[in-house]
This record gives sequence, structure tokens and C-alpha cells, in this order.
Amino acid sequence: MPLLPISYFGDPVLRTKGERVENFDAELARFSADMLETMRDARGIGLAAQQVGRALQFFVADLRPEKGAEPPDFTWSFDGKPGAPLDTFMPLCAANAQLEILPDDEWLYEEGCLSFPGLRGEVARREKVRMRYQDLSGATHEIVCDGLFARCLQHEHDHCQGVLFIDRMEPRDLARIRNKVVQLKRDTEAEIKARKKAAKESKPA
Repeated sequence: MPLLPISYFGDPVLRTKGERVENFDAELARFSADMLETMRDARGIGLAAQQVGRALQFFVADLRPEKGAEPPDFTWSFDGKPGAPLDTFMPLCAANAQLEILPDDEWLYEEGCLSFPGLRGEVARREKVRMRYQDLSGATHEIVCDGLFARCLQHEHDHCQGVLFIDRMEPRDLARIRNKVVQLKRDTEAEIKARKKAAKESKPA
């Protein structure tokens, strides 16, 4: 499975709300497999379509603990079954997700993002969510979860709406990394411009 190029901050696709997934076919299955391979290679736990250059309401995630690691520090139910084995629905491939933030405490946690390499900051999010989504076959499921699982779903669902973690970051943390964020944007815009120029020059006259 080929690794997909990750879109960095400054690429307009990251600010683009995704279109609904309409075709649950072999192409979507291949795309999700490539996304998962890319996510794992980058040592992430979630990846949205925008982060690999496609504005879709689609993301993947995998929060299963590694073999021999401590059990996950979050609770969940899948299709009404509390504590259903994570292997039942992970790796998670979520299309057209509808996320409901449930009444609960808000908590700060330092987040990172594969589209912002090396940059981290605290983000306040609610503890618990309910998500309805379609899997790769188009079947509808529901997940209710808390903790890191809920945070991951919020982060990736945000990506699908063109919302980035810096938009929700604590002001003091954003101020601390602002210069690096600005530089990343400049570098990305310059790279995109150079790619477009090279593509134009390579076209036959």
C-alpha cells in the first residue's frame, strides 16, 4: 500500500469542508487502507481525508493498545454494546460522521497533529461524545465514548469541517508556537507554488 503525502498547514485543502461520501466501493476501501498505512507510518492515531489532499467527510483512526501495553484509559460502546472488543470496529473508517458533544466536563490535553509536524499545544474539549457514521460498506453505526477516544473523534471530525486544532488551542500555547505556525504556512505555500510551476513547465508546448 503506497504512503500518501500529508498536507501541511498552508495547504488550502485543510480549510475545506469535506463533501459527503456517496460511493462505498473498492476505491474507497483502497483509499482507507492507504490512509491507515500513512497514519501508522507517521505514528498517528487518526487521519482525515483533508490531511492527504482530499476534501471528504471521511477519516480513519486506531486507538487499540499495542501488544503488552496497558489497557486503554477510556470507555466506549459500539452499537449499544458497552466495552465491545475494539477489534470489532477498529481500525475505524468513518464516513459522513455526525458528532454529538455530550454534556460532561471539559478537559485540557496537549494535542499534536500530523499536519503540524513537531507542534503541540493544549486544547480544551468535552469528555464524552456520541458519533454516528457509515463504515466502508455504507452500514450505519454508533459509538459513544470518552477520554482520548472522544478527543480523537472530535479532532478528526473537525478536520472534515475544515477546522484545525490551532483554532481551539489555548491562547498562551498558540502564542508560544505562533512563529513556527506562520513559518510552516509560508513553507507549505512556497512548496505548492513550486510544484504548480514545475507541473506547468513540464507540459508539452
